[in-house]
Amino acid sequence: MSARWPRARVGVAAAVGVAMVVTCLVASAPVGRPHAVIPLYAEGVVLDAGGMPQIVRPGTPPDDPDAQDDAVQRARQDAWLEEGDVPGPDRYADLAEQALRDLDALVLPNGAAIAGTSAAWRYVWPRDASFTAVALARTGHPDDAFEILTYLQRMQDERSSGGVFEARYLPDGTGAVPDERGLQLDGNGWVLWAVAQWYDAAGSGTATDEALEELRPLVERSLAAIEANTDPVSGLPGVFPDYWEVRESVPTLGTCAPLLLGVRAAEGVAENLGLGAVEPLVTRLEAGVDRFAPDYPRRLGGRDRDTAVAFLMPPFVEAGGVEGDDAGAGVDEDVSAAWSAAAAAMVRPAGGLAPGEGWKEDGISWTPTTAVFALTAAASGDVEQAVERLDWLEAHRTSRGALPEKVLWDGSPSAVAPLAWTASLVLLTLDELDRQETGAATDAG
Repeated sequence: MSARWPRARVGVAAAVGVAMVVTCLVASAPVGRPHAVIPLYAEGVVLDAGGMPQIVRPGTPPDDPDAQDDAVQRARQDAWLEEGDVPGPDRYADLAEQALRDLDALVLPNGAAIAGTSAAWRYVWPRDASFTAVALARTGHPDDAFEILTYLQRMQDERSSGGVFEARYLPDGTGAVPDERGLQLDGNGWVLWAVAQWYDAAGSGTATDEALEELRPLVERSLAAIEANTDPVSGLPGVFPDYWEVRESVPTLGTCAPLLLGVRAAEGVAENLGLGAVEPLVTRLEAGVDRFAPDYPRRLGGRDRDTAVAFLMPPFVEAGGVEGDDAGAGVDEDVSAAWSAAAAAMVRPAGGLAPGEGWKEDGISWTPTTAVFALTAAASGDVEQAVERLDWLEAHRTSRGALPEKVLWDGSPSAVAPLAWTASLVLLTLDELDRQETGAATDAG
């Protein structure tokens, strides 16, 4: 999702975040409108003897040695799965297990959580890596999540500007970046959220507190970077690219919302570290987000909504949702209405969602957006919608069960597979369904 989306509505046809030229062919959709065709770059990944992920090319026979995990690595991964939890209802066991295996493969031995294995995705985006850390922490692998967070801290040490993360880093641990696409402040919000989620999942105790102390620089610098880059009066951040990774001229909700949710989430972490109260910064950021109300468009002063409106929904904010017609109860009514309207306007021919209302009519569904709406539906108590979106995601995996980045108008998976962000979001959605079931059982009891 991040850095792989083409520019939209800015008069540029070139793809963003792709280091290689991808030729888009044209096919005729059933309605007669031409739609883009993007090839599938990989069916999935396997682990070599060194534990490094290797691409399984489309069309590779299942019995081909290149389509097989190293036996030792497979056994290690089997044991790793046993140590944690496979979330969700039994019907999704295969989906969840494959997503976990893919995330494990995409976290390199040095803690670098790459977005994918294809050339233009084999980097560490702080945003994507944060979601990987949260998914692993909430499925019983807090140590792996901690390694990802310490890697991000090292990247912040090596190359950042006043603590503001670069868009992405090489996975070699040097802090080098593959290009000059620049700083993206929303990454600091996502990292704070990830630290808070890891801390909660790791369980209380001396060992967890000692590990949190190791992450002090990451938390302290990220809070300082957000404070330094938001206006104390308006609450708005400076102009940065967000997860679309295109040049912006005004603040976006894709930056504002992650900053707010990250600082809110970090309240307990900051208190335990003795960093002082974060409430004043929360209040400032709330004022900034309020400037997008009541319609919550992508850009300040704009009209079209995008995926970022979901970042104002549970589980990114706390609210008491219930299943059925009252799903989302406790969420701001304007936010809930904007979330629903955005999803309705972003539907694509195959049944998934585009990144935004104003996205070009290329017929392509994006699995990260679809999964974000599945997650927020589940966390808001709208189990029916969450299940519908999960079913769609499961039905559009590759032949090896990997979750791709995109799905074409005809239902074909395309682009990179697996995509770490989508796998993480699916696991979090399944975990939210478990929490809904536990909550319902508690209420019944």
